[in-house]
Amino acid sequence: MQDRERSGGMPAPSGLGRLRRRAEFVRAARAGRKGARDALVVQALARDDGETRIGFTATKKIGNAVARNRAKRRLRAAARLKLGAAPPPGWDLVLIARGTTGTCTFPALLADLDGALRKAGVPLP
Repeated sequence: MQDRERSGGMPAPSGLGRLRRRAEFVRAARAGRKGARDALVVQALARDDGETRIGFTATKKIGNAVARNRAKRRLRAAARLKLGAAPPPGWDLVLIARGTTGTCTFPALLADLDGALRKAGVPLP
């Protein structure tokens, strides 16, 4: 609970830091590599230090606030399963929801996350 109070929102999946500022998201978008699938887009930027940070976003194209929040909750849950136990060291990751993020099956979302991470060049265990 203390992490939530400090950050002003939901905590990142365990073992990962959070991207908080717009400039961090923009840096990952401009200088990083992109991997896109039906349910999401991953922007990945390698970092010099060993910390891995993650950020989630959903645009208004997804729908109203309820739909955007549901999409981000599902992205956080998928990231927790794929990256939470052993995150790859030294990456800034931005997970961007797409129109089908909130409605696709969860196994399909996990498969899309796995494929997008691979396409962006993020090493997975």
